[in-house]
Amino acid sequence: MEIDEKYMERCIELALLGSGNVAPNPMVGSVIVCRGKIIGEGFHQQYGGPHAEVNAVNAVSDASLLKESTLYVSLEPCAHFGLTPPCSNLIIEKQIPKVVIGTTDPFAEVAGKGIEKLQKAGVEVKAGVLENECRELNRRFFTFHEKQRPYVILKWAQTADGYIDIDRSRKDFGIPTWITGDLALRLVHKIRSEESAILVGTNTAIKDNPSLTVRNWSGNNPVRMVVDKNQRLPASLNLFDQSTTTLIFNSDKEGTEGLNTWIKIDFQKEVIPQLLDSLYRHKILSVIVEGGRKLIESFNESGLWDEMHVFTGNKFFASGVKAPSVDGNLISEERLDADTLKIFRRY
Repeated sequence: MEIDEKYMERCIELALLGSGNVAPNPMVGSVIVCRGKIIGEGFHQQYGGPHAEVNAVNAVSDASLLKESTLYVSLEPCAHFGLTPPCSNLIIEKQIPKVVIGTTDPFAEVAGKGIEKLQKAGVEVKAGVLENECRELNRRFFTFHEKQRPYVILKWAQTADGYIDIDRSRKDFGIPTWITGDLALRLVHKIRSEESAILVGTNTAIKDNPSLTVRNWSGNNPVRMVVDKNQRLPASLNLFDQSTTTLIFNSDKEGTEGLNTWIKIDFQKEVIPQLLDSLYRHKILSVIVEGGRKLIESFNESGLWDEMHVFTGNKFFASGVKAPSVDGNLISEERLDADTLKIFRRY
C-alpha cells in the first residue's frame, strides 16, 4: 500500500465517526502528517460545527510544523462561506504546502473550486487517492447532489417462507407482527439513527401503529414521513405524537402544527418523484422506505432506489402477505442470532 493510501484510509475511519450527526453535510476525515508521523487529526463531528480540516489543524500542538506538513482529507476542502469559513482559506493561511484529497466535492459551491484556490496559492494538490472508497463513504451525499434526490433504502422483514405479515383483521390492527428477534431490532434502530428520514404508507401506519424512532439505540430520530392521501389516519397514532418531526403527504392540506407538517402533492401524477423532490428541497440526504409490499414495489417500479435491506427471520406463516419482489446485487450478508440481514444494491 502506498503511503498516501495509508493516510487516506485513516481519513475514512475518522469520517465514519460523524455518521448520523452531520447530514446534510458529508462525513469527512482529515489527518496532518509531518516527517512521516501524524501530528493532528480530526473529523466533521456535528452539522454546523467545524469541518474536519479545522479540527485536524487545531489538534496540532506545534503550529510551526504545519509549514512542512501534508494535510490529507477525504473530500475536497470547501471554498465558500457557509455555516463555517472556507477550509481552503485556513490551509492557505497556515501555509500548509501540500494537500492530498480523496475525491472532489459534487456540491456546486465547491466542485473543484477548493482545489483551484489551493493551487493558485501555490499549494501542491494531489487528488483521487482512494477515490472510489471516498465516494462510497458519502454515497448519500453524492446521490443527493448528482441526482437531486435522497439516497433511497428499501427495508423489510420477511419470514423464512417469504411473508411480511399474516392476513390481519381490523381487531389485530395497532400491533406489529414481529418476525425477527431483539438483535435485529436493535440493528434496525441503529440504521435509522444513521439515516435522515423514514417513510411508511397509510396501511402500514394503520396496521402497525409504528413509532419509527430509535428508542432501542442511542442516536437521532429520523424525520418521519407517511403517505396519507385522504387524511384517514387517526390523530391518536404514534406517528403524530409530536416526539419528532413528521411529514404527512396528502392530497389537499398544507400547514404545520407543532412538529407535524402536511405537504400537498398531486396524486393524479407519479407520487414517488414528488416525494423525493420534496425531500430534496427539505435537504434530506437519505430515506428508509419501511412501508408494505405496495409502497416498496412502487419504488422498485420507478427505479428510484439505491439499496435494499432484507431481514429474514426463522418463523413460518404459511400464508399471508407475500414479501416484495425486488432484484438487486447482493453485497453483504450478516447473521443476527436466528435471523439474517442481506443488503443489496440496485443493478
